[in-house]
Amino acid sequence: MPEQIKTIISNLQGFGPKKLALLGGIAALVIAVIGIGSFYLNRPAYETLYVGLERSDVNQIGMVLGEAGMNFDVGSDGTSVLVPAGTTAKARMLLAEKGLPTSTNAGYELFDNVGSLGLTSFMQQITRVRALEGEIARTIQSLAGIKAARVHIVMSERANFRREEQQPSASVVIRYAGIDGEKTAMSIRHLVAAAVPGLSAEKVTVLDSGGNLLAAGDDPSNTSAARALGVEQTVEAQIGDNIRRALSAYLGPDNFRASVKADVNTDTRQTEETIFDPESRVERSVQSVRTNENNSQKQASTPASVEQNLPEAQSTATEGPQSSSQNDRKEEITNYEINSKRIATVSNGYSVTRMSVAVVVNRQRLAAILGQDAKPEQIAQRVADIRKMVASATGFDEKRGDVIEVSSVEFIDGLNGEAAPSPGILDAVGQYTGSLINAAAFIVVVFLVAFFGLRPMAAALTAQPAPAIAGPSFDEVQRSLPTPESSDVAEAAATPALAASAGPAPLDDLRRKLRPAPQERLARMVDLNEERTAQILRKWTAPEVAA
Repeated sequence: MPEQIKTIISNLQGFGPKKLALLGGIAALVIAVIGIGSFYLNRPAYETLYVGLERSDVNQIGMVLGEAGMNFDVGSDGTSVLVPAGTTAKARMLLAEKGLPTSTNAGYELFDNVGSLGLTSFMQQITRVRALEGEIARTIQSLAGIKAARVHIVMSERANFRREEQQPSASVVIRYAGIDGEKTAMSIRHLVAAAVPGLSAEKVTVLDSGGNLLAAGDDPSNTSAARALGVEQTVEAQIGDNIRRALSAYLGPDNFRASVKADVNTDTRQTEETIFDPESRVERSVQSVRTNENNSQKQASTPASVEQNLPEAQSTATEGPQSSSQNDRKEEITNYEINSKRIATVSNGYSVTRMSVAVVVNRQRLAAILGQDAKPEQIAQRVADIRKMVASATGFDEKRGDVIEVSSVEFIDGLNGEAAPSPGILDAVGQYTGSLINAAAFIVVVFLVAFFGLRPMAAALTAQPAPAIAGPSFDEVQRSLPTPESSDVAEAAATPALAASAGPAPLDDLRRKLRPAPQERLARMVDLNEERTAQILRKWTAPEVAA
């Protein structure tokens, strides 16, 4: 066995059972910390595969993915399945082969398991509605920010004893995050209305998972007030763009501010006009009537005489007056068709009834253009020129009541716009911030464990026992101490000098200073070198133990 291994084994045996158990526990703890940290910090990011699933679908999907060797995770709500990023398409293709998921929001694949034998028209209609609801729900869930969706559709139905046809309607419940729910609800209404035959957007109701009503009834975007507001905003934005294009080249885009308020009339107008042209006529019909009358009248007269009174007498009539008349009548009627023009005009546009424009100009910019010695009159003249320019760019009409105000003021510091910085390296690195933090945390954990755990443990295992420090024997120490004779001689030689320097002192004190007691000498030896003193004491006690 190599000497190094023998040394390590002997050192381990020297620690004792308690220390070995403690070192083993530290080693196990270090390995566990490194393993758990590497698992949680380096596990791949997961993305959602399906949401809103039934418990049975979650179990079946987990079994299929586990058999295929793909990692997956189940959401905290138990209705969503997550897979590592980048494997979503592969997982969905694998599940599609198995016919999963088969939840209630399934689409047209419902018809795959429907047999034609014994299937009534009612069952076919119900299956069609279920499939349509599932397909629409899938489409809604594909929108950004939509976590889950559920759709209910009531199709149109025409009964035998019902005069009016029932109109289709729909209701949608969504769960979203990070988006504007009302705007998304309006888009969902139009999506559902376009997917269901005969369904209008006003018949679609949208709610969120909290029970809040997002959209219902008439579409507010189609009302007259919303249309007028939209037209007004468009007109104001267009006039503001005209002002910016006119002044940017002269003042710069950051040295003026413009505000526009326009009153717009969006009323619908219909005009009908009929024009007759008397110069343009055509004979439509001609009617001629001619009448010729001839009258002749002849009258006989009986003379008055006596014979008229005789009963048997007959009087002879004589010719009386005669008359004759002739009448000719001719009548002609001509009907003419006069040319006419009928004009019907329907106006659904808008007209600007009044406009107010306010423009503020940076006085420092005008002073820089005119020079440092610019006078207030020159600045006022330049402001008047800018007002004319703005009036021309906006279509100013004084008869209409338009108002334009242009003022030169001092802009506050920081109001001038600055160009937006282009994305740099930090922006690109920010996309991988999560991965970088995980890697840095793992490196820090490994370094701390190695520096404060493995390094002291390795140093303790490989440390060599310190050799005993060799010291002088007791005889050497005793020989180094002064003898009584030498002490007396030294005392006699030093006494006059000490007496002269220290002055009169008691004789006992002087002797105690020159030759201290053994206890005091031992205390001095301990103060000078503790280890050497301990070795001397051990040597003193060793002969006594041997005896």
